[in-house]
Amino acid sequence: MYSYHNTIKKRIKNGELAGYDYVENYKNIGECLLLHFKTPPFERPIRPHKYHEYADILTKWENDNIELEKINKK
Repeated sequence: MYSYHNTIKKRIKNGELAGYDYVENYKNIGECLLLHFKTPPFERPIRPHKYHEYADILTKWENDNIELEKINKK
């Protein structure tokens, strides 16, 4: 069985996430959190009722990226 969200969370943990946007009208879905990945599939939409599952994950991802930018600037 394919677990959409578990697979996405694993990809984020593995460093594949490139960024994200909140989109008002994505294809046939409507409002979503659109995750952008460095590897295919490059886009993965998350519906609003699942946003809460990604809040802490995305906060950690942002903080990790800020730290990487600081290190790279040295």
